[in-house]
Parts: sequence; structure tokens; C-alpha cells
Amino acid sequence: MKRFSLPRSAPEVYAQFQNLPLRERFHVIARASSAPLDAVAARVPSGRIAEVGCGHGLLSAMIALRDPDTKVIGSDPDERKMTWANQGPGRLPNVEFYPGSAKELLDLHRGSFDAVVVSDVLYLFPFDRWPEFLEDLRQLLRPGGLLVLKEVEGDRSWRHRKAIVQEMVMTRALGLTKHTGVAVLLPRKEFGPILEKAGFDSMETYDLARGYTTPHILYTARRAA
Repeated sequence: MKRFSLPRSAPEVYAQFQNLPLRERFHVIARASSAPLDAVAARVPSGRIAEVGCGHGLLSAMIALRDPDTKVIGSDPDERKMTWANQGPGRLPNVEFYPGSAKELLDLHRGSFDAVVVSDVLYLFPFDRWPEFLEDLRQLLRPGGLLVLKEVEGDRSWRHRKAIVQEMVMTRALGLTKHTGVAVLLPRKEFGPILEKAGFDSMETYDLARGYTTPHILYTARRAA
């Protein structure tokens, strides 16, 4: 199992977090070793990139360090995490972080991004809030811009059940992640119609679960004309 392996970019990325308290560094390492973030970053194009729900800024750092000409703007409603993000990868010249939601980021940067990245955020929203959230993401993108959406697939496997338990521990027991409702994990076949209805097309699906104990899955789709 490679579930405890670290991404290839680990040394350079982790250097951005070396001044954070031990608890926060542990959170970053745990996140990097349990999710295929390198594979997500590899699907992000160059240009002007937004990461919504960026947390400590781990994925933002991976994207920014891959290409110094790429500009990454991250946002998260958790002001505590934004403090750590600014003290970490926020020091990079091509990274900025803002506390707030996608809607608040939209007020500043409507229609200006080549790609919007969202990793393990959507399923934390109640399903009836998905259309509004996806609409905010769509409007952050320029026409033809790319949505890069990392999710946990609801495949009814033991990995699915383990992911639900893990999320409950992270959000309710430890309070490490803000939670707005019951985790909504959907099978991949249901995402096409959802994204199409939200104004996206050209969806592609990438299975990233191999070697992990979580059913990671990645969707990319473009803002429709």
C-alpha cells in the first residue's frame, strides 16, 4: 500500500511549512500521505489558478512550485488555517491566500481564472447547496476555464464506509475541518449530469484510489460557453 507514501515533491513543499507548530505540520503531512494531491496538481494547467477550500495551502504550494509563472490564489473560510497558510506557502511570490468562501472570492475575481481547484470540499456541503456552490465556481472561471474537482467516491465499498468514519473523526471529534452537514458521497455516474446542469461540459474522470484506503476520484470539466 502506498497510503503512507509522500508525494515526490515533498521536500520542497514541506519546506514551506517548517515554521508552523508541530500540530499543524503533522496535519499537513497526514494530508499529503493520505490523498493523491500530486496527481491532482498534475491536472492543473498553468496560468491563473484558484483553490477553493485550500486549508493550510498544501495543494496550492504544490501547484505554485511546479511552475513559478503560475499564480495561485487560495481561499478558505477557516481563518485559523488561513493564518497558517500565510505563514507557510503564502510567502511564495506567486501565492496569495484570502479568508472566505467561494462567493467572497468571486466578489474580487469573477471570471478571471484559467482553472479552479476544489479538493475534498464539495461532499462536505449538504446536497441542496451544491448548485449554488458549483455556480460560484463556474463564475470564477473564464469561458472555457477548467474545473479540477477532487472527491471521495460513494462506491459502497469498505473504503467508502471508512471515509465516512474518518470524516466524522476529523470534523466532529477533532474539529480539524469545518463541516456543514452529512458527507455526501456519490458514485461517478451521477456527476456528469450534475456538472452539466451546473454549466460545465467536457467532463473527464480519473480514478485515483489505487493504493489508498479512500476511494479518491478526480473530475475535470470546462466552463461551457
